[in-house]
Amino acid sequence: MNDSNLNMEDKFIRARELFGDENFAKFRRASVLVCGCGGVGGACIEALARTGIGRIVALDYDVFEASNQNRQILSERVGEKKSSVFAEYFESVEGLDLRLSEESVGAFDFSGFDVVIDAIDDIPAKVALAKAVSEKLISSMGAARRLDPTQIRSESVWKTSGDPFARKFRAALKEAGFEGDFTAVYSSEPLYCATLGSFMGVTAAFGLALASLAVRKIAQI
Repeated sequence: MNDSNLNMEDKFIRARELFGDENFAKFRRASVLVCGCGGVGGACIEALARTGIGRIVALDYDVFEASNQNRQILSERVGEKKSSVFAEYFESVEGLDLRLSEESVGAFDFSGFDVVIDAIDDIPAKVALAKAVSEKLISSMGAARRLDPTQIRSESVWKTSGDPFARKFRAALKEAGFEGDFTAVYSSEPLYCATLGSFMGVTAAFGLALASLAVRKIAQI
């Protein structure tokens, strides 16, 4: 459709044009839980909100720090709770101040969510999520210490390769007796530094890949 025929007052018009009215209606009814509002999760939340997902619960227990500003959306709000800032910024987002652990995951009600996105880096908590809700889960592996977003891939968590974090995660899943499956976003690009280094061009791309998988899962396309 020519841009001159678009209703430019409808902020979701380009999403409607891409996905179609039927799929967009699914987005408006959908509920997505994003666990982690950091460099990966924050980009995912923004993409989901701008695509028209009707309810997004942004779960995080942490506050923004100055060192987050090289990669995390809204991180200029230093000292404020990440989940609360996202809820303030996007009308479709609800903030949930919660630290995920085996205990908190076990007590959490996932039944109201169509998709659960794991954008955290705590392996025991990731394992607990996988055991609790693998049929709805899309999980991020290690996004830090890399430079090239074109090497990001998505497939079964058991088929991830070249990522030391993913290898530790797979080992922890096996040790926990997990025999299910879910989609993981990962990169096999070699690591470029030993600790801490990160580049928004990669971390945000991980989050955008998670968002893409989520909307396709909702729309079944």
